[in-house]
Amino acid sequence: MSDSNKVSETEVTEQHTEQRLLDVRNLEVTYASGAAAVRGVNLSVDAGQKLGVAGESGCGKSTLALALLRLLPAGTKVTGEVLLDGEDVLAMKWGQVRAVRWAGASIVFQGAMHSLNAVHRIGDQITEPILLHRKATPAGAKKKAGELLEQVGLPAARAEAYPHELSGGQRQRVMIAMALACDPRLIIADEPTTALDVMIQAQILRLIEQLVAEQDLGLIMISHDLAVLSDTCDRLAVMYAGRVVEEGPASEVYENAQHPYGKALSAAFPRIGDVASRFAPRGLPGDPPDPSALPTGCTFHPRCAVALDSCTTEDQALRDAGPRHRAACVHAGAQLPAQPTSAPVTAERTP
Repeated sequence: MSDSNKVSETEVTEQHTEQRLLDVRNLEVTYASGAAAVRGVNLSVDAGQKLGVAGESGCGKSTLALALLRLLPAGTKVTGEVLLDGEDVLAMKWGQVRAVRWAGASIVFQGAMHSLNAVHRIGDQITEPILLHRKATPAGAKKKAGELLEQVGLPAARAEAYPHELSGGQRQRVMIAMALACDPRLIIADEPTTALDVMIQAQILRLIEQLVAEQDLGLIMISHDLAVLSDTCDRLAVMYAGRVVEEGPASEVYENAQHPYGKALSAAFPRIGDVASRFAPRGLPGDPPDPSALPTGCTFHPRCAVALDSCTTEDQALRDAGPRHRAACVHAGAQLPAQPTSAPVTAERTP
């Protein structure tokens, strides 16, 4: 009886592993300068799942995104595993990596105006990966480009336009169309709504949600905006100093963060109807630490208002803080002590 149970559990585990689209294991990225930009990150995404990655500038979010498809500069040391459909991208030969880019996974880069080639028409830029990876005819690639533009809400005729002839929202839609050009199973969206007004931002987010649902895509969405991620994504990972310091269901992390950093990010956004947050916004002084000179212990302790003496010497691993919710904090799972409206850069230690 017990043997059959063991076999059943093994089969379930194997089935779950087979269904996993992306599995990142102990990923570490160190630049040639010695800066440890990503430190031991573990993440997973299934088909149809939306994972949000949040954090301030300098926390390692974009480096993580680039590392997934080996787009980092030469001389960068990358270790760990990036399993895409069970195959390790970091162990692939360059020919395999080129085949995976666009066709297996693609990136929507932040700053569409800077990512698009200013001297080439939109249609030519969309058809390029189709011609390269799908071996389509020029006519077939042109037809596909028009279909992709219509899929993201633009007329097919805009394929003849240059990037400067489009609005910011239209350029971002073009970037999404390019990401979908070779029917990838995973899309990595790095700040897809940066510098867009609120109405266009909402349209882009709804478009991304619709595409993920219709095509059963996996999505990793990177943003500073915790509120946007909680509304768009299923799960949320908060990064600080190159590590994931909190992860769990998106709404739970946003509404009930268990790490002081996650709590500070959430509190930085005023709630509609909450007069207190409107007239007394809460900020977090200071900046993320220099990745080439990280503080000892918990890297957040110099900015943390509820740090203990042990936090200066002991690093904190992710621990259970609720159902499917983990946080790398000594207070995880308990009610966080009250934090001041504006914490000092060198916080007073709790005795």
